[in-house]
Amino acid sequence: MFLKQLTLLNYKNISNQSFDFESKINCFIGKNGVGKTNILDAIYHLAYGKSYFNPLSTQNIKHNEDFFLIDATFIKNEKEEKIACSLKKGQKKIVKRNNKNYEKLSEHIGFIPLVIISPSDTDLIIEGSETRRKFIDSVISISDSHYLNQLIQYQKLVSQRNALLKYFALNQTFDKDNLAIYEEQLTSIGTAIFEKRKHFLESFIPIFKKYYNIISDESEQVHLVYQSQLIENDLATLFKENLNKDRALQYTSSGIHKDDLSFEIDEYPIKKFGSQGQQKSFLIALKLAQFEFIKEKSGELPILLFDDIFDKLDSSRVEKIITMVNDDVFGQIFISDTHEERTETIIQTTEQSYSIFNL
Repeated sequence: MFLKQLTLLNYKNISNQSFDFESKINCFIGKNGVGKTNILDAIYHLAYGKSYFNPLSTQNIKHNEDFFLIDATFIKNEKEEKIACSLKKGQKKIVKRNNKNYEKLSEHIGFIPLVIISPSDTDLIIEGSETRRKFIDSVISISDSHYLNQLIQYQKLVSQRNALLKYFALNQTFDKDNLAIYEEQLTSIGTAIFEKRKHFLESFIPIFKKYYNIISDESEQVHLVYQSQLIENDLATLFKENLNKDRALQYTSSGIHKDDLSFEIDEYPIKKFGSQGQQKSFLIALKLAQFEFIKEKSGELPILLFDDIFDKLDSSRVEKIITMVNDDVFGQIFISDTHEERTETIIQTTEQSYSIFNL
């Protein structure tokens, strides 16, 4: 799988620009603000049907314009695949494959295996548990559409149970049997999601540790610890034990929507005790583990986007990453950087074909 050609029209700060890419390494060089990250985001948009940085789709339309269009040609299994994504203000976003609209975006997820590594990944460390849950769920969902549908269904049921709890409080009434209908469904679906997350992390964590050890020369020990209320109790018991609490709070306080993933270095939270370099190495290892997991599930080498990858990493850690490029661990790679000389010096050591685009 690789991206052969890309055209952007009215995407963020880019009016109209086209690119022809090398099958191995492609670099975007320029000062901050010229659009390097926006190009990477457009490629991500084609894979996932949404921006990595701007969840509100209309924010991706260039100022004073009414629409954006991302159009690309990929080579998959030696066959050309045309993928396009467009949005016009006031209308629904359209994603097409070979000029045919997808009825559901979920049908497209996983068709273009892709991983992005960006400075904004620090949100995984500094933000709340929802960000880390979304990371787990996004990795699993790429190869498991049933899991994605279970998540959507679970979230709807939680919203419905919460609405019922608020209705009870507002009307000073209570109907245990009505509540039980939602709890039975939540227990079934929530338990299935918990088991899939647990099984996924059992295979994912060793891969993550392997990559961290490669990048850091095994200079420190890192851990990912799955935190879930369902480790100690089943969901039906949790609903029963927390019923009075839920009625007072008017929302569902127990379930897999409270799961978290603890990031640790030498058994301490990396958020408090990790240096900038250690935190960045941790996040890169996390994303490279995601890369390997997707590769194993899809049977293809995912496209890898490195946004400002060399910032805050010492030369030895950069060298470890580049060694993996040279060993053909990766397929097509896109890199953004502000320093052309630094980037070209590094990628020349890979002895791989490359293109540099000065923006």
